[in-house]
Amino acid sequence: MRKVLVANRGEIARRIIRTCKRLGIETVAVYSEADADLPYVREADEAVLIGPSQVAQSYLQADTIIDEAKRLGVDAIHPGYGLLSENAGFARKTAEAGLVFIGPDATVIEKMGDKIEARRTMQQAGVPVVPGTENGVTSLEEAVAEAENIGYPIMLKASAGGGGIGMVRCENEQALTQQFNSVKNRAKAYFGDDLVFLEKFLPEARHIEVQIFGDDQGNVIHLFERNCSVQRRNQKVIEESPSPELPEDVRQELCEAAVRAGKAVGYQNAGTVEFIVDQSNRFYFLEMNTRLQVEHPVTEEVTGLDLVEWQLKVASGEPVPGQEEISAAGHAIEYRIYAEDPVTFFPSPGTLERLQWGEGARIDSGYEEGNAVTPYYDPMIAKVIIKGESREEILRQSREFFASAAIEGVKTNIPLFRMFLEAEAFTAGNYSTATLGKWLENMKEEQNS
Repeated sequence: MRKVLVANRGEIARRIIRTCKRLGIETVAVYSEADADLPYVREADEAVLIGPSQVAQSYLQADTIIDEAKRLGVDAIHPGYGLLSENAGFARKTAEAGLVFIGPDATVIEKMGDKIEARRTMQQAGVPVVPGTENGVTSLEEAVAEAENIGYPIMLKASAGGGGIGMVRCENEQALTQQFNSVKNRAKAYFGDDLVFLEKFLPEARHIEVQIFGDDQGNVIHLFERNCSVQRRNQKVIEESPSPELPEDVRQELCEAAVRAGKAVGYQNAGTVEFIVDQSNRFYFLEMNTRLQVEHPVTEEVTGLDLVEWQLKVASGEPVPGQEEISAAGHAIEYRIYAEDPVTFFPSPGTLERLQWGEGARIDSGYEEGNAVTPYYDPMIAKVIIKGESREEILRQSREFFASAAIEGVKTNIPLFRMFLEAEAFTAGNYSTATLGKWLENMKEEQNS
């Protein structure tokens, strides 16, 4: 593999370019008008303007990106995460153009992108799934009847896409009635399909995922797990590995189940199998993300591996190593720094007039001081990854880091991390997907009293 086009932007584009440079692989960056001054554009060997600022007219223009890749003589396309990374049509067109798609086969992306089909596949593979509907629900009346059988609270989810956009929690029939058409409309707008389904909502659960890798020889291995339970609007904010307060036998069972899931679909390249773990340490399949995850650096830090390098090697036909060759040591936590209000989570676009980081951390950022965080894309400024021998050491290092970190020109969620690092639930490692929401509600009540 001599030359790779990175079909993404910002932090992940910069991340991929860094590994390619180390391996002596040339890179091509694509950029929109809004991103012309970002670091990744100049760090690539070549860069091509792909369109105007609006994402639909630039980074989602699959045909244009493939045409540019062919024109510039690249061997492969790396989709990063988000944007076109889980677009089966893009993966298929890339392969048809004679280029390597650095990710799983289009058929696997399609199968796992359909959340209902993914549930069926996992059940057949012996991987437990959250109680829910076997098929999609097409009417409110059907949804109400199914919800009564499952039992409230339930999660109303888009079948064709995940993340906070495609789901909502409903505590009762009234909430389901109010939200049903709204979720269907969002599913149609964001994923092109308005089919929805229901799953039981498990309160005080943990969101734990397992990193897997597969090759074209049928081998699938795991690279251990990550806890992603600190979330706002069903989207992750803090991730760590290993997961605290998780019994070792459950950890092993989770990893083995993830490998079964990967083998069941003939998985190749990097992927993530996501689970929900209840208070009794029973776990259930949520979904499979057929791409590299935002939080992959925590796995890199505890395993000492470069996952982008692995992606390139597997895409070139190399086999994954044996499971016995993979080990993990120490602990790592990743904090996602967003240009947003730390309480309302509303985006806060603007120019990064000051960008000062603390010491003792890995910083994966798509920006430098003076760059603008525009309203066109996800407002993540950087990922702060801190590694240590123990979780207690990392918490101490994290407090020191955020005490000296400073960003001016936009609002950020750094104050949230400073407060969270003093919260007993987090420092004790005994937290769930509900913890952040409860903590913020208590903070609001204290401010209003």
